Amino acid sequence: MTSIVLAGGKSSRLGSNKVMLTVGSTSLIQRVLDRLAGISSEIIVVTANEGETPCAPSNRVRIVTDIYPGKGPLGGIYTGLVAASNPRAAVVGCDMPFLSTALLRYMMRVSPEAEAVIPRLGDNVEPLCAVYSKSCLSAIHDLLMRDELRIRRLLDSVIVRYVERAEIDRHDPERLSFFNVNTQLDLDTAKRLAAESGLAAM
Repeated sequence: MTSIVLAGGKSSRLGSNKVMLTVGSTSLIQRVLDRLAGISSEIIVVTANEGETPCAPSNRVRIVTDIYPGKGPLGGIYTGLVAASNPRAAVVGCDMPFLSTALLRYMMRVSPEAEAVIPRLGDNVEPLCAVYSKSCLSAIHDLLMRDELRIRRLLDSVIVRYVERAEIDRHDPERLSFFNVNTQLDLDTAKRLAAESGLAAM
C-alpha cells in the first residue's frame, strides 16, 4: 500500500511550519508517519518547495516536490499519485496526528472499482483522509490546468465510493482520524488528547 502525506501547507494560522510542531515529544508529521509505517509499503511526502525536508527520507519514505507549485492539496494529490508505485494510495494531511490505521485499511479494500474512496459524515466529506486511484490523474490534471482547485470538483468527475458514518464508526468511533491541527487551539487539543492514553494509541 502506498500512502501520500501532504506537507506543503503554509501554516499561516499557526505562524510557523506546523509539521515541526510537537504533540507530546513527537512532531506532527512523525506521528503521521508512525501510524502509516505499519500499513504502507511506501510513504510519499509531498512538499511545496525543493529541498524541504520535513522528515528523514528512508528506504520506505520518499520526499517529492509539488509538480505544480501553489495548487493546494489537489496539486499535492496529483504529485503524490504520479510518484506512487501502486495504482491506489491513501492520502492524508501531515497535521492529522490521530489517524486510524483500521479505517485506512478498510478504505483501501472496500471498493477496488472506485477511483476515490471518501469518508462522509452527513454533508461533510473528508477528502484529505481518503484513497485515490491513479485513474484520477487525468481529471486532476484538467482541473489544475484550469486553476480549479476544489477537490469537490474532482469528486464530481470520478467514480466515488463514499464511506458513511456507520462504517467510519466501526473503525474509528471517536472519528479522530479527521482531527487536524490548524490553530493554536487545535494544537492544545491535540496535546491534551495525546496525553489521554486510550486516544493517543489509536
